[in-house]
Amino acid sequence: MLNGTRPIRIMRLIARLNIGGPAIQTITLTRELEAFGYRTRLVRGAEDPDEGNMDYLAAERGVVPTLIPSMRRDPGAGDLLALLRVVLLLWRDRPQIVHTHAAKGGTLGRVAVLIAFPLPRWRPVVIHTYHGHSLTGYFSPRTAGVYRLIEKILARGSDVLLAVSPEVRDELIALGVAPSSKFRVMPLGFDLSSFTMDAERRERRREIRDQWGVGEEEPVVTLIARLVPIKRVDRFLAVARRVSESCDARFVIVGDGELRAQLMASADAFALGDRLIWAGFRRDIADVCFASDVVMLTSDNEGTPVSLIEAQAAAVPVVATDVGGVRSVVRVGESGWIAPPPQVERLADAVLRLLRDQNLRAAAGTAGRAHVTSRYTLERLVSDHAALYDELVAMRAASPDGASRGEVAR
Repeated sequence: MLNGTRPIRIMRLIARLNIGGPAIQTITLTRELEAFGYRTRLVRGAEDPDEGNMDYLAAERGVVPTLIPSMRRDPGAGDLLALLRVVLLLWRDRPQIVHTHAAKGGTLGRVAVLIAFPLPRWRPVVIHTYHGHSLTGYFSPRTAGVYRLIEKILARGSDVLLAVSPEVRDELIALGVAPSSKFRVMPLGFDLSSFTMDAERRERRREIRDQWGVGEEEPVVTLIARLVPIKRVDRFLAVARRVSESCDARFVIVGDGELRAQLMASADAFALGDRLIWAGFRRDIADVCFASDVVMLTSDNEGTPVSLIEAQAAAVPVVATDVGGVRSVVRVGESGWIAPPPQVERLADAVLRLLRDQNLRAAAGTAGRAHVTSRYTLERLVSDHAALYDELVAMRAASPDGASRGEVAR
């Protein structure tokens, strides 16, 4: 914390606390930064019924978010009411820092800052975190172009743009969102202690497998993902079907979402029959990893895939599509294997190679744990944010007109 006795006020804004890395990070930072002298109001919107939420984590951490029910995932008339609510909160709190997360929260939060504080010298420090991006692979070219333009405009009014991986940063620069001088790379960080509790591993593995009706020695390949288009669960089913032709494995899908009924009715799901287990949302992801022999990711786009970090922390090898920030997370050829998204056969071959070689799985698990537990720590995430906040608040104090936005001292 900077010198002084009063805490620095932060408004942290995210559109929804649906299950995933962004929600974990916003909740965790809200609590952990208190020790550094930062007092945070976490503003969140409402999730759709099939997204799940992480209210339980907020309760465990003693975080009470400010809910704006009209702030939802999809654009709509409720956005205007949500924008007004955020503006009113900004006027009331007068935060020194506004930190927004993900696309919808980033748009509403940063527009609200411009409305609430029209003169630059009045504005707080503005930071936005890209946990990934939806500028490719989600929308039609015309719609994606509109969103790129919005991001470019909002980037000009931001002091710093944070990307969770070098790959995400480079993609955003290539898309023309902002120059490299506006970006910092801030890898995710988690409390991974529950994934490294090997003394309880065998018992916890057995309990989950009993719930799933899976034998102790049966190979298990798991996907942990929301059942939404970008996660390409259909690709996982295609890989599973190929693997099942050569190996008597079981396949588990942990998650839920809008495509559940469609996926369950697919030809690949039908062909897999009782080899395929739909586990739904679960909170005990460490136990899910312990019960798995390989964890997969089959997405078309990712920021930093949390499921691969958690799997490797549990010493489970991974196989994934080569997208987004996957290469930052996986030590390719050591802790896991990757392939371009269309290459289902290569993904299936990597899974089969791991299932057939117990020594290879053990070595990959060891390498993966060493990698993620040294890089993606909660302590590093919190201290990096505290240092960045200190730096930006000090710079703003030295330039109270707030006119200097762009390159940040490094």
